[in-house]
Amino acid sequence: MGRFDRYILTQLTVLFGFFSLVLISVYWIEAAVDLFDSLIADGQNLSVFLEFTALALPQIMLLVLPIAAFVATLYIFNRMIGESELVVMQTAGLSAWRLLRPVLVFGLLVGGLTGTLANVLAPAARSQFIDRSAEVQEDLTGRFLRAGEFIHPTAGLTVYIREITELGEFRDLFLQDRSQPDVETTYTATTALLVRSPAGPRLVMFDGMAQSLDRETGRLSTVTFADFTYDVAALIAEGRARGYDVRELPTALLVRADAGTAEAMGLPLARMLFEGHDRIARMLFAIFPPLIGAACLMLGHFSRFGVWRQILLAVVLVVPLQVIWNASEATARADAELWYLAYAQPAAAAAITLALGLLAGSRRRLLTGYGRRPRGSPEVPA
Repeated sequence: MGRFDRYILTQLTVLFGFFSLVLISVYWIEAAVDLFDSLIADGQNLSVFLEFTALALPQIMLLVLPIAAFVATLYIFNRMIGESELVVMQTAGLSAWRLLRPVLVFGLLVGGLTGTLANVLAPAARSQFIDRSAEVQEDLTGRFLRAGEFIHPTAGLTVYIREITELGEFRDLFLQDRSQPDVETTYTATTALLVRSPAGPRLVMFDGMAQSLDRETGRLSTVTFADFTYDVAALIAEGRARGYDVRELPTALLVRADAGTAEAMGLPLARMLFEGHDRIARMLFAIFPPLIGAACLMLGHFSRFGVWRQILLAVVLVVPLQVIWNASEATARADAELWYLAYAQPAAAAAITLALGLLAGSRRRLLTGYGRRPRGSPEVPA
């Protein structure tokens, strides 16, 4: 790799890191707000919140990296044009394809990073996210029960606890169960404990009373107890079989999936195939946005008014690529035979890059007069 390649590649890498950090922060804050509402507001501590936001980072990075690479390339080449560096390089005889070589290396690096995220880190993070979500849902103390507040964890259920000790003991418990249409039961207890059993979690109440009201007859029955066990397994939906999420499955399994595999996992075959091939397509697509941005800016020349037309052209060419992906996803997920549409976006990006490279090369030859006979020079006989 020559000095010019290292110079361009270094600048692209530095700016790519900066723009990636900025964009990831923006997307992370948006995701963190949603998680904060669902976790902290439900009684979970800060460590759980930070863990969930960290598990969301691979998916955010997967979305942001191609954008950051595209913006970094536009910034670097715009600066090079403004400082006449690109003009000097072109005057020195560097062709358009030669100028694009370090950008191609940069695109390959971004593609490799995107491939690692899409095929390794993001599925692993998604699997861990689902497992931890199930554990948090099973944590009745953290999710539903807060001292000094009336909580309505599900329809027909009201819970109040005066105090929760450091050991997890509930003091002065009030629990009203209106889940049955004809009976309303109210439990009060001096103390209670949440315990686990093979059949699921149980709420054990001590020194309390149960009042059952028959809504049809209006009859109230009262029973005092020394200890009573209340089944909360249905409340927190424990025991339900954990389903598969297509985003957590390995890529190799997805691209080789058949009807039997899809039926066994309870997932649509078309969605599995598209997800697997889309991960590979994302890796390929990440190579081309930097090349499109650089090739568009090479179509212009130094001007005190800037190269905003070329920048606008680059944006106009890149934005429809997302439209292509959206249309491909909607079509391929409806028909398993159309999984190859996952590669429509990188194929379109490659075609645009090739066209821009050829156009930039032909424009340079026209501007430098390469291949044309100078005026007044004798013709060379055939």
